[in-house]
Amino acid sequence: MDMVPVVVRSASHVSAYRYLDYRRGTSPRFRVRAKLPFEQQDAKYYQHLEAAVHVVQRACRLCLHVKSSLFSTDANVHQKNDQTPVTVADFGVQALISFELNKLFPSIPLVAEEDSAYLRSRNLAGSVLDAITAIDSPTSKPLTQDDVLEAIDRGGEDAFLFGSEPATYWVLDPIDGTRGFVKAGKALYVVGLALVVEGEIVAGVMGCPNWQEDFSKKSPAELEEVADMLSASGTIMIAHIGCGTWTKRLNSMPKLPSVWTRCFVDGSNLVQKAHFCIPDSQTWESLPLSSSFNATNNVDDVGDNQVLLLATCCGSLCKYLMVASGRASVFILRAKEKTIIKAWDHAVGMICVHEAGGKITDWSGSEIDLAADQAGRRVIFPFGGVLVTNGCLHHQILEIISHSTTSSL
Repeated sequence: MDMVPVVVRSASHVSAYRYLDYRRGTSPRFRVRAKLPFEQQDAKYYQHLEAAVHVVQRACRLCLHVKSSLFSTDANVHQKNDQTPVTVADFGVQALISFELNKLFPSIPLVAEEDSAYLRSRNLAGSVLDAITAIDSPTSKPLTQDDVLEAIDRGGEDAFLFGSEPATYWVLDPIDGTRGFVKAGKALYVVGLALVVEGEIVAGVMGCPNWQEDFSKKSPAELEEVADMLSASGTIMIAHIGCGTWTKRLNSMPKLPSVWTRCFVDGSNLVQKAHFCIPDSQTWESLPLSSSFNATNNVDDVGDNQVLLLATCCGSLCKYLMVASGRASVFILRAKEKTIIKAWDHAVGMICVHEAGGKITDWSGSEIDLAADQAGRRVIFPFGGVLVTNGCLHHQILEIISHSTTSSL
């Protein structure tokens, strides 16, 4: 077996080393699957998370494959009825993940963003099938277009009605940040998958194929040691209830195998020293904190009354990833009157931030209720909006929101 070191970073940044083994997959292409960075007996949903990691990694490869040809043809980018973009990759990821999870856990339903209506109306199932088979070896029974359509609809709005009773289900955003995905630049996008059991998120995986490592705090000597990493991109973040949040690179290199690293939120305890993320569709001036602090995108301009606003683009999950990894201190989102907030834009990010030491509530300080949409489990209704922090700043920011809201009445 190939053995790779796993760096476990505690809050005091003391490193310890363990070893994980790789297991040979059944694919003729020798697909590898890494064990998780904690013991199976410590994680009730170990097998669910292990399967989720494996399929999200494959989904990220599908995204990269589609993106490589995205700008050579218009056939891969479309507009849905709500005028938001959707791509062959969105449908391909949902089909791939739905198909695999149904094979392994057939009794667990899937709540996901897409359905096949658009594909059927434009006869695009063949393009989605081509994208899936391009990154996967043929199985004993090759997928068909009907398999693809059925797999997509397994996560659709009409696939399963939950009712008011507690439920176990997967929540999937095939690509969160499709606007970023279709851009020619390096805007971040995320494949996000979470497992919910009786209203509690118990495990989750986020894959960000174009995430870049942060080397800003490394010395020249340290940079020389990790020179190979400068050309590597992509990260996968996992979380399991009670077992922490961990990341490793998506793309291993022969001389630099992927290493699981424990994640912690940052330690900022002053609002003016914090790094903020906000939705790309909202402005700082539209948020309650603007009454107390100005915002700048330039770190050199940060002062007593000025906070740093990070550009992370484009969906919500990449902001959760920023907070869970310690790059950002706060992600704040205002709930708009005519905007529906979907569960898949938040579920996996919530457990990753929580297990990294952070906190998530609505603007009143109440926990986000994933079962508020009793029938579909597709919509959440946070009062005022969503507040995601490193925990240290949570109460301070809630007080600012409360004061600002009261003053405006």
